Amino acid sequence: MSTPDCHPANTEGDHPGRLRGGEDMTDALATAPDASPPRIPPDESVTPSPDAVLVRRTMAEIGPVADRVTSYFYALLFTHQPDLRAMFPAAMDTQRDRLLKALLTAAEHLDDVPVLTEYLRNLGRGHRKYGTQPAQYPAVGEALIGALARYADSWDEEAEAAWVRTYTTISQIMIDAAAEDERRAPAWWQAEVVSHDLRTPDIAVITLRPDQPYPFLAGQYTSLETPWWPRIWRHYSFASAPRPDGLLSLHVKAVPAGWVSNALVHRARPGDVLRLGPPAGSMTVDHSTDNGLLCLGGGTGIAPIKALVEDVAEHGDRRRVEVFYGARSDHDLYDIDTMLRLQKTFPWLAVRPVTEDQGRLPDAVRQYGPWAEYDAYLSGPLGMIRSGMDALRGVGIPTDRIRHDFLTELVPQP
Repeated sequence: MSTPDCHPANTEGDHPGRLRGGEDMTDALATAPDASPPRIPPDESVTPSPDAVLVRRTMAEIGPVADRVTSYFYALLFTHQPDLRAMFPAAMDTQRDRLLKALLTAAEHLDDVPVLTEYLRNLGRGHRKYGTQPAQYPAVGEALIGALARYADSWDEEAEAAWVRTYTTISQIMIDAAAEDERRAPAWWQAEVVSHDLRTPDIAVITLRPDQPYPFLAGQYTSLETPWWPRIWRHYSFASAPRPDGLLSLHVKAVPAGWVSNALVHRARPGDVLRLGPPAGSMTVDHSTDNGLLCLGGGTGIAPIKALVEDVAEHGDRRRVEVFYGARSDHDLYDIDTMLRLQKTFPWLAVRPVTEDQGRLPDAVRQYGPWAEYDAYLSGPLGMIRSGMDALRGVGIPTDRIRHDFLTELVPQP
């Protein structure tokens, strides 16, 4: 029940793009990358349910006063349940707009049961690392209803009943997912830093040894807490497919005012112990198809792309994998040697570095192709994800075959 994390691909600030995961009690209703993540619009062909109509009406009304709604929500929560304050970071300013973003996502997907359920199940599993208990959910719901009742102009008994039903459904999905997960996995893992490779002045490749097996899939990400910033969790994508030795690799870029990223890049050393939450994310390879993979990785977003290439190789696939690796300059292509070695090893892999003086990454993609028989993967800064989505749709790749992780994070990070 602490603050939502920032995602995967390793930007704190700190991440690139999935419906990715940050987790906070308020995440039950929100998203978690650096800014408003791209969202899947509601299916206009589906008639919204009466509850969805009322919930969206409330959301439209509170939008202009989101800061006041959020502040009042936390005031109510901590006044009525002061013991919950210790579960949140000391600095609550980073929490300001997460509630609204979460509510927005839940409201948009209220009638899209598969999308909303998968998102909430991930949140429920992720909340275990905060020590969240089922008995704490009602307090959050009461604070939420109280804040909405104060600021929504058309609030009435019907609206309240719709929100109560919505929150009851949301919280129960999370509670059930956490209970199921508790039977087969720990709430968190301890992971020792075994190597710290500073590739550039602000990018480090960090290798971790978890204290027990950590099952994950290539393309997924973890949430991470350092000893220097307790209760502050950030998301980082794995930079390799699962390894026989059980080691985990992360690529981290220190960003301005990024507490966790700067600690990991400039302070962490071999022997330090971090905490990991459960793996999450759906940017994984579908091995039931022989479609090619078109991968766009910007900055440290190349980390999960590298993991996907290794995954294809380990499955013995011979389908084409095209990687476009974007960066500001040649100096920022910190992992290009690794990617080029992989290209020499696997004849089905093509790696194309793209720097800003050569043009924008989406523009480079348009020069090649055709891409109709490819599944696309995006990992990088939010702006790249947005422009990449437009470019990929423009070259004929259907939206349901474009994968990234901004869809599961419903909240921005400081």
